[in-house]
Amino acid sequence: MKHGDLRVQQLLYGYDSPLFEAMSFHCQRGEIWAVLGRNGLGKSTLLDTLTGFLKPLGGKVEQQGGVGIVAQHSHLPFPYSVSDVVLMGRAQYVKLFAQPGRKDKQAVIEALEQLNIAHLAASTFSSLSGGQQQLVMIARALVTASQTLLLDEPCSALDLANQQVVLQLISDLAHRQQRGIIFTTHDPVHALQVATHTLLLLPAGKWLAGPTDAIVTEENMHQAYGLVLRKIHIENNATPFIAPLFKIEK
Repeated sequence: MKHGDLRVQQLLYGYDSPLFEAMSFHCQRGEIWAVLGRNGLGKSTLLDTLTGFLKPLGGKVEQQGGVGIVAQHSHLPFPYSVSDVVLMGRAQYVKLFAQPGRKDKQAVIEALEQLNIAHLAASTFSSLSGGQQQLVMIARALVTASQTLLLDEPCSALDLANQQVVLQLISDLAHRQQRGIIFTTHDPVHALQVATHTLLLLPAGKWLAGPTDAIVTEENMHQAYGLVLRKIHIENNATPFIAPLFKIEK
């Protein structure tokens, strides 16, 4: 396995019993994996297992190069500033009893600028909106320099414009910095926009994994969501759109 890769082999995960049949997939450097499925199926639990927070019920997770995670919700007990929250991501590079150095502080500045939130540096984290807090936590994950980043519903609290900022960032991290990215979402459009591969969680403990174009199909989306969906190709747009077909009765 190469540096920066994450490999899942015959993984069984959950709490008391496995949520899915034995699962295997391999996220390599430069790849973006979307974990797609209905709310409540176990997407967040999978990320907790990949980080080691939860012990697998079977199989194994192998990783080289470090894993950084951005949780869906973050609650901090003290009124930290945005800069301090992001600086926490550099803790592994600061020696015991030492103070963060110039390199650490520069990494914080660059991460905030990359997400267009440098103007919030002195703000108290708890005073921010949910969407702004999400961007700060992404910045904190960036400064860890982990080769694999896991993001739990990174667009869930964001407006449409900031969703595109985060999706563009995910694309840049994979293609320009050669990091492996795994992010969860319930929106197949997000997978179609940026994911090279998709892990689709289905009812009854089933799953599918592979290149996004092969996984995000009308048939598979119907199986996953119980809706009739159509994949629409728009002229002069490389990314198809997928939408439900239903009529609101009046």
